Amino acid sequence: MMYPFMQLNDQTEIVHSEMLPGGRVRVYFERPDAKDCFHSAECYLPGYDWRNINGFSEDEIRYFQSVLESTAHLIIQFSQQGGLENASGF
Repeated sequence: MMYPFMQLNDQTEIVHSEMLPGGRVRVYFERPDAKDCFHSAECYLPGYDWRNINGFSEDEIRYFQSVLESTAHLIIQFSQQGGLENASGF
């Protein structure tokens, strides 16, 4: 199951999984692209293990890393509570 987390100003969507075995959480980034259809990447928390980077530049991944570093504690918490909407009671 993947849960919505946030959308950045450049239309990049960030979603995350439930807590996986071993205490890991998969965070997935996706942005529409007119030429390539979509750019995507995934990162596993808490170790910031980036995988399957398609279409994003190194600078974009560094920016996403900074976003994750400031929100990882929330993503990890929400991954155990059924996502942001469930955790917030919406």
